[in-house]
Amino acid sequence: MKQYDIVIIGGGPAGLAAAVSAKKNGVDSILILERDKELGGILNQCIHNGFGLHTFKEELTGPEYAGRFIDQAAKLDIEYKLNTMVMDIRADKVLTAMNREDGLFEIQAKAIILAMGCRERSRGALNIPGYRPAGIFSAGTAQRLVNMEGCLPGREVVILGSGDIGLIMARRMTFEGAKVKVVAELMPYSGGLKRNIVQCLDDYGIPLKLSHTVVDIKGKERLEGITLAEVDSKGRPVPGTEEYYSCDTLLLSVGLIPENELSNGMGVEMNPVTSGPKVNESLETNIEGVFACGNVLHVHDLVDFVSEEAAAAGKNAAVYVKTGVGKRSGGHDIVLKAVDGVRYTVPVTINPEHMEDSITVRFRVGNVYRDCYVSAYFGEERVIHRKRQIVAPGEMEEIKLTKEQLMQYADLQEITVKIE
Repeated sequence: MKQYDIVIIGGGPAGLAAAVSAKKNGVDSILILERDKELGGILNQCIHNGFGLHTFKEELTGPEYAGRFIDQAAKLDIEYKLNTMVMDIRADKVLTAMNREDGLFEIQAKAIILAMGCRERSRGALNIPGYRPAGIFSAGTAQRLVNMEGCLPGREVVILGSGDIGLIMARRMTFEGAKVKVVAELMPYSGGLKRNIVQCLDDYGIPLKLSHTVVDIKGKERLEGITLAEVDSKGRPVPGTEEYYSCDTLLLSVGLIPENELSNGMGVEMNPVTSGPKVNESLETNIEGVFACGNVLHVHDLVDFVSEEAAAAGKNAAVYVKTGVGKRSGGHDIVLKAVDGVRYTVPVTINPEHMEDSITVRFRVGNVYRDCYVSAYFGEERVIHRKRQIVAPGEMEEIKLTKEQLMQYADLQEITVKIE
């Protein structure tokens, strides 16, 4: 059985940034396991620009952004295996994986970084009535078909869901000569970034219908059309509001789910809100020496934040390997509690004695709030109270906590993050 100090599952933006960071922090024995035929993950099919403004201070396409990290990994001589599927991880950090060259093999790791990314929610999870005709795709599948396979899925398109991939595909399909008739969204607000609504829908005159969903699908062999209806506050279709749209393609952009079958299998404790692992200030899970970062932890809106988070995970994994200490002794955990409009926080616990000088706590809200405050309470005392014109579920929010600040509250047990 081969042994490595750090094994990283996933060779996308999170896995690459974690590997580069771990190497720069003094660990040489690193292996990336990637199930696809190339490194770069989902970025390889994201040919639009808008990546890298935070990380590289310039605007890049997805493949260019991935290329920067692939080059860094190559220069640092980081080992990786492609076309390799990880089948199982045991709690003692033994991985079982397989590929064509090595067959089924096992690897013993001192530390593991989970960076598997996320997958799209499927149509099956939506229960749309009707047949199963050709022409229904997830937005990500359509993106791969258009951008990598050179194949246009259809000519008349309706998009259900206003997640960022759906919005970007509305523009992409328009560029390729298809007619995007409407983007429908079940919620009363969009799930995507404001800039994507402006640049991908408004600029091309594509209507966005909020509080609408698909209630019927017409067509047996190939999709012929769909029926949209308005929904009430409980998400139920309102009779009499049905509208029929003829189309040959329906794209579903109805949410992303962190890819955590492996994490579940090894006993990692999950957050029911994010469907990702619960982590501490070091991005370490409840299993010592197992770290998580990127979209496997919680779904990000900017890849720059994925890289930033993954770099922290790589550094912390390197420290763990070199010191052999995980859930370190000394200090105590402060629990972060999300209430009043805040859906979750990452991390969920912080030990001030073991954190860096400052830590970024990221979270999402559950609704659109205008003229509000993002507040953090240390016990009963309000310490952060930041005015915001608008916060929305499509945009990730953050607050920064400093070690110096937390050390002043010696007996602090709980920090509450809320919208006021």
